[in-house]
Amino acid sequence: MNHSRLRTAGWSALALAVAALWAFPVYWMAATALRPGAEIRAADPRLWPRHPTLAHFEQVAADPLFWTALGNSAVVTGATVAAAVTLAFASALAVARFRFRGRGAYLAVVLLVQLVPHVALVIPLFLTLSDVGLTDSVPGLVLTYLAFVLPFALWTLRGFIAAVPRELEEAALVDGCSRFGAFRRIILPLVLPGLIATSVYAMVLAWNEYLFAYFLLASPEQYTVPLWLTHFVTSEGTDYGALMAGAVIVALPVVVLFALVQRHLAGGLTAGAVKG
Repeated sequence: MNHSRLRTAGWSALALAVAALWAFPVYWMAATALRPGAEIRAADPRLWPRHPTLAHFEQVAADPLFWTALGNSAVVTGATVAAAVTLAFASALAVARFRFRGRGAYLAVVLLVQLVPHVALVIPLFLTLSDVGLTDSVPGLVLTYLAFVLPFALWTLRGFIAAVPRELEEAALVDGCSRFGAFRRIILPLVLPGLIATSVYAMVLAWNEYLFAYFLLASPEQYTVPLWLTHFVTSEGTDYGALMAGAVIVALPVVVLFALVQRHLAGGLTAGAVKG
């Protein structure tokens, strides 16, 4: 019994240490955002701000480009998630529920696209969008994000749909439901946690993406928030206070969203792990 308790205590201590290691950079970001400039540049930094201030947050809020970038990120993320989840759900339903020629090859291509490094797609995507006049534009960025969010969403949703027993759908058809009625009453409610989980992760991918935005956007009026943060880094130095304040504000929507849907998120991840 004592050995079991010691092992449990050891694993708990290890888990707390790992959690602290992950949480410390987030804490330091928030603490730096609250420090005055003199404390940030001090040779002996403290773990907590001695004279907390909201001056850096006021500096961020007073920047008109911040609100423009925030609106651009909201539009790009919303459009990307809506398009990716809608298209991926329809494709995943077909792949998980029907057998057709080329199904295996189709899934293999989807998997291979996810394995391609994003940096390898930058030049081909830039040249393609440049030919149709969609560089330095929000619609072009949405199409670019779909190139890597859509395969992820499709592969994930396929697992969620495949985890729903066919017998439930067949029983609904026997009871007089149409194909669409069985989908609406049986499949959709059971897959809803998976849809929420996939939407949240697609939102995080699109909201935090920096590489494609950096290469495709040139006008400050088209910047998204990750790209907007870079204007605090100049040849004369880095404004760490404003940079950290901006990073805190940018991270808040993701944190709030995870807090609101964590129950559905956990259920969706568990459901998707049942059957591939």
